[in-house]
Amino acid sequence: MAAVDIRDNLLGISWVDSSWIPILNSGSVLDYFSERSNPFYDRTCNNEVVKMQRLTLEHLNQMVGVEYILLHAQEPILFIIRKQQRQSPAQVIPLADYYIIAGVIYQAPDLGSVINSRVNSFSFHKLTAVHGIQSAFDEAVSYCRYHPSKGYWWHFKDHEEQDKVKPKAKRKEEPSSIFQRQRVDALLVDLRQKFPPRFVQQKSGEKPVPVDQTKKETEPIPETIKSEEKETTKNVQQTVNVKGPPGKRMRLQ
Repeated sequence: MAAVDIRDNLLGISWVDSSWIPILNSGSVLDYFSERSNPFYDRTCNNEVVKMQRLTLEHLNQMVGVEYILLHAQEPILFIIRKQQRQSPAQVIPLADYYIIAGVIYQAPDLGSVINSRVNSFSFHKLTAVHGIQSAFDEAVSYCRYHPSKGYWWHFKDHEEQDKVKPKAKRKEEPSSIFQRQRVDALLVDLRQKFPPRFVQQKSGEKPVPVDQTKKETEPIPETIKSEEKETTKNVQQTVNVKGPPGKRMRLQ
């Protein structure tokens, strides 16, 4: 026989008296339920009054107040007892149901308790599922790596162990890829066209010279060009007069 504190939640406790189990039947189950050590039994009920006056259970229909009745029996394993509030011989209000399985008494939960329990269980499982997904996502992100020249790839711990076992070969890393070099060249050409240089250093060690001045020095003066052309034509004419015509030869006397 087990003693249980009545202040505890009745939905989470049970009560049993092993001495009654061999003799449980439809006629003795209410006496078994009315044991004083049973936390589910209300001693102020009409059943206790009938028991003290040694009356039959039929007198309960003529009384008003809380009472216990046998609602269903499936001997010898299952019994259902109902607690109800009787207001008249024909009107009662159900308060709670209790089921006895193999001599162990439990209180049946009401609809509100069932819904509340299901909602709490669903919320707990939902939170645990979300936490598990978030943990898996964080772990996956920790293995992700990125480099501008290589892009994205996965780096797991197994790869680190394999790299430690294998001998490391020296690899020459390229300073930049072909795509990067072509892109940088295109950007430099674009910048040169938008912002042309103002100074030019023709040789190393010399002072930079403005671009306008270098253009003037390279361009020839038109008057000097014309004088040079005139001198060349005069020299050609003189050489022709000295030689004479090619058809004439000197005569021998």
